[in-house]
This record gives sequence, structure tokens and C-alpha cells, in this order.
Amino acid sequence: MTLDPLTRRRLANFRANRRGYWSLVVFATALLVSLFAELIANNAPILVRYDGAFYMPVFKAYPETAFGGEFAAEADYRDPEVARLIRAKGWMLWPAVPYSYDTVIKGDRSASLTAPALAHPLGTDDQARDVLARLIYGFRISVLFGLLLTVAGAAIGVVAGAVQGYFGGLTDLLFQRFLEIWSSMPTLYLLIILASFIEPGFWSLLGIMLLFGWMGLVGLVRAEFLRGRNFDYVRAARGLGVSSARIMFRHILPNAMVSSLTYLPFMLAGSVTTLTALDFLGFGLPPGSASLGELLLQGKNNLTAPWLAITGFCVIAITMTLLVFVGEAVRDAFDPRKVPT
Repeated sequence: MTLDPLTRRRLANFRANRRGYWSLVVFATALLVSLFAELIANNAPILVRYDGAFYMPVFKAYPETAFGGEFAAEADYRDPEVARLIRAKGWMLWPAVPYSYDTVIKGDRSASLTAPALAHPLGTDDQARDVLARLIYGFRISVLFGLLLTVAGAAIGVVAGAVQGYFGGLTDLLFQRFLEIWSSMPTLYLLIILASFIEPGFWSLLGIMLLFGWMGLVGLVRAEFLRGRNFDYVRAARGLGVSSARIMFRHILPNAMVSSLTYLPFMLAGSVTTLTALDFLGFGLPPGSASLGELLLQGKNNLTAPWLAITGFCVIAITMTLLVFVGEAVRDAFDPRKVPT
């Protein structure tokens, strides 16, 4: 596919910002790795060969009887007896981290709050769960949550700003008064109140945060549409009878999106931070879920285990730094004054 000169120039400007370019590479790699968390950190083997047949416990639950056991319940592959039965007629291939985010390490009273070691590179938490496994799953859910919130909020904000800026007049006036009232509300407190009434869950929490997460782009898009609706080609389109929706989203929106796209990485960083804050306060994802905020909360509650707080802080700080650097590179890419070097 051949890129037009403008797109090539923008890509060149983005690559010229080495800090932002490599930040995107590191962030995308970390996200890609976390998407395969079940194959990296799991309390079930990736592949089992038993009596000439292959099984994939990471994707399907098998009863113990499938491996010559006595019980019809799901096989516990950490049980020495189950492991002995499988090894008698085959083998097991375990993930790099043989624990899931909710795996409680049993059989050792001192398994909780153990310091980093070879068996647990980042130690364990106060419920005897492997911190590295919870970190992989927690990073995935935090970033995916932030991405969904950013995309949905940006879509609503773009439409709202487009309608407000294109039609102007009374529509713009009423919408501005509504935004002033809505944006003046204490967002975090309202999120905490709503989350305390509604059973916490991924989608319910996403819906609650979306109530306030769509206003970031309204001002930018509104300003671009207020400026663009007076251009000659827009007036000509109106004179030819082109519908308002087609003019808005076919002719004006592509120009308005230039400034909006540069804001998206910062919106993503804010979404991840908000979810982390809610989890830290106990009003976020359901208890037991892998979460960066929950890891910070454990670090606060267990000051004798500094690896918990250090791990949570470093991951969040590095993630936010990478996203800010990516945002700077995107801003440079869409800056018409930048010339690639």
C-alpha cells in the first residue's frame, strides 16, 4: 500500500522522536505479552500428553478421571498423585510462571509475604499469591480497560463537540452550560458513590467511568468545527444541498481529528490512573481481581513487604511515562511545523 506524502511525513516525524518511538515499542510489546497471560502465567499446564493423546488444560477443564484418577472433578495438576499419574504415561509442559493471578500457594505456612526469590521473582502477597502472575494479569486488565474507556469516551466526545461546533447558536449555548455543570462535579467522589451502589464489575465500572470520561475532547473538536464550518468548501457543500451529517463527518471531521489524536495517549494515561485510584480505594474491580491499584493497597497495608509497593509503583510510573512520551511523539507527528531530520 502506497502512503500519501502527508502520511509519510507524519510517520517520519514520529520516528524522529526516538524517545516516543521506542516508548511505543516497549508499551506495545508489554501489552502484547500480557494478552497471552494464560500461556505465560497459569496454574494449569499449557500442554499435556497422556496415553498417546494431547490435552490443553489452559483452554479446557478436564476431569481427574481423564488421567486415570478417581474423581470426576477438575484435575488439580499440582496434586502429587495427579502429576504421578500423568508422568507414568506422558508428560506436562508448564508455563514460565506456574501460577495464575488467583492461585494460592498451599502446603507452606510461610508462603505469604515471601521476599523475591527464584521461585517467585517478585515475591508473594499477603494471601500467598505470586506477585509476578498478578502483575501480568493486572497490567492487561488495566490497559485494556483504559483503551476501551479512551476509545468510547473519544467517540462520544467527538460527536458531542462536532454537533456543538457545527450548529452553534442555541445548541452551542445550551451544551456549554451543561458541560460547565457536568464538569464541575467532583468526578472521583461521584465514581466512588456510584460504585458503592452498583455491584463492581468490568463492564459496570466502565459504564460508570464513561459518564465523565467523554468530556476531554469536546472542547478541541468544538473549536475545530466552529472554525471549519465557515470555510468556503463547507459553504459550497451546503449550497449544493449536502446533508449536515455528511459535511460534519466527511469534510470537517478529518481536519478536526488532527488535534484530537494527539490527545488520546494522555487520555489513556488518565483512564489507567483513575482505575488504579479506584482499586486502591477499594471501589474498583471485584475483590480478588488482578489489579495494579490492589497491589499498591497491599503495599500500603504491608509495610514489612516493601517489594509490593515498589513493584506497583514502578509498573505504574513506567507505564505513565511511556504513554506521555508516546503522546509527545504523536504531537510532533501532527505538527505541520516539524520537518523530519
